[in-house]
Amino acid sequence: MIKHLTTLLLVIGLNAFSQTNKIQFNYDTAGNQITRQLCLSCLSRTNQNIKNFEQVTTDDFQKFSPEDNFSYYPNPVKEELYLKWEIKDVLISSIELYNLNGSLLKSLTELNGVSTQSINFSGYPVGTYVLHILDSSGNTKTIKVIKQ
Repeated sequence: MIKHLTTLLLVIGLNAFSQTNKIQFNYDTAGNQITRQLCLSCLSRTNQNIKNFEQVTTDDFQKFSPEDNFSYYPNPVKEELYLKWEIKDVLISSIELYNLNGSLLKSLTELNGVSTQSINFSGYPVGTYVLHILDSSGNTKTIKVIKQ
């Protein structure tokens, strides 16, 4: 009986210990780390509920500025990054994904007539990535994407 009680207490203690020491990070909308804190007695939590693309509303997308016509969701990303644009008379000609070493990971072209695009991040390791968007008039937008 004492052996079973000791084993039970050990399992409960290990489970409690694994959930008590967490480092929490918070990011601004540009993906910059703004806070880092050690939580000694907290449970794991996520700051953001990831939605399926069908559930995403216009308010979920982040923009460079309020008047900008190019938006993205979510950042930080876990599985997939959704891009959306409403640019009249200008087409997105290419989207390129780079790691911080400058290596090209993915290049998307032939985006004529398309106003949305999704990029799968599930095969990439946790880290920071750079997304370059080039339109037909030569303008470039750059997004710093954090993969969790």
